[in-house]
Amino acid sequence: MSRIPYVDFASVADPEIRGYLDRARREGTPRPESQAVRAHNPSVIRAFSQAWDLTFRNGVVDHALKELCRVYVSKSIDCEY
Repeated sequence: MSRIPYVDFASVADPEIRGYLDRARREGTPRPESQAVRAHNPSVIRAFSQAWDLTFRNGVVDHALKELCRVYVSKSIDCEY
């Protein structure tokens, strides 16, 4: 569990950041909890979300292979998420 509190969604005025939070909540990736921590710093959530969109949602590699890579990395570092 994070020691940084989740951002209060109601306090987020920036529509771009609210969109990142909404999409994470709707789709489950990136994890909504992680995004709610990143949202404390607008530059961080923007940079992360844009990189995520470019590599995970888009790109030239098939989505199923990306998902397998994500699971492999998670398992190899004993990530419980």
